[in-house]
Amino acid sequence: MTDTIIFMGTPDFSVPILEKLHGEYNVAMVISQPDKPVGRKRVMTPPPVAKAAKALGIPLFQPDRIRDEAAIGEIESIGPDLIITAAYGQILPKALLEVPRLGAVNVHASLLPRHRGGAPIHRAIMEGDDETGVTLMYMAEGLDSGDIISSTATQIRDSDDTGMLHDRLSQMGAELLMEALPDILAGRNARTPQDESSVTVSPNISKQDERLEWSKDARTVFNHIRGLSPWPGAYTEIDGKRLKIYGANPPEGTSKDAPGTIVGMTPDGMKIACGDGGMIEVTEVQLAGKKRTDASEFAAGRQNIAGTVLGQVE
Repeated sequence: MTDTIIFMGTPDFSVPILEKLHGEYNVAMVISQPDKPVGRKRVMTPPPVAKAAKALGIPLFQPDRIRDEAAIGEIESIGPDLIITAAYGQILPKALLEVPRLGAVNVHASLLPRHRGGAPIHRAIMEGDDETGVTLMYMAEGLDSGDIISSTATQIRDSDDTGMLHDRLSQMGAELLMEALPDILAGRNARTPQDESSVTVSPNISKQDERLEWSKDARTVFNHIRGLSPWPGAYTEIDGKRLKIYGANPPEGTSKDAPGTIVGMTPDGMKIACGDGGMIEVTEVQLAGKKRTDASEFAAGRQNIAGTVLGQVE
């Protein structure tokens, strides 16, 4: 008898997991968030997982609210043995978690119980973690609080930004799920309760999170920039305009200039003073209303930029 699986996911992170799963198991339905208007013309656009489901020929369901009785009834009608989620984007109610005979499992992009919540990849880099990973866990009513099935770790390198780490963790999540799935379907997998004393929460990124504070030490500023790159992007201000910063090199050198001062130009970008007397080299920027460009080209197009102070220094 073939087990019936329902997959729930929404962003790019979930797509490799769905594709890997579909290649070896019976995915009877994919559930994703509803289409949303995108761009200046507000064109209704399906999320990446919805696009993938259509391409794979899997029935797709996109309820507005997963906790509505009608949505739960639709899922019950499939008779799933197991629900697998990866960054779906809505909290599953208890009534839904009790539908599959084997429960529901989640692929989470952190080493739980660290970084429960909606932005574990961004926050791991922004908080200067040395490593992160993916965790396969049973879903419970609390936020990312269920028993852990297995996990796998990866080092966070200085060369990593959120985009790079996102892609690596997505592939790791797909592999971790496929390794564990035979035991999960056979009901013989391990279940380890999370250590509640070690819990940290990583909420979604807010507009305030995107603003750089040059008064902080150079390592913190560097982590902030790469933790928000390539999306949504950290920003500062120059001459009253918003300047997004997408790339930077690790802290190097010292400066006695005020935090936020453009100390000088290099072949790769601009050296900026930070609050601890250290400096970072900004390499990729985007001025409001303009295209992304190398910081060196941006600096070359502006006279007397050295000495300019970025942002509102605290």
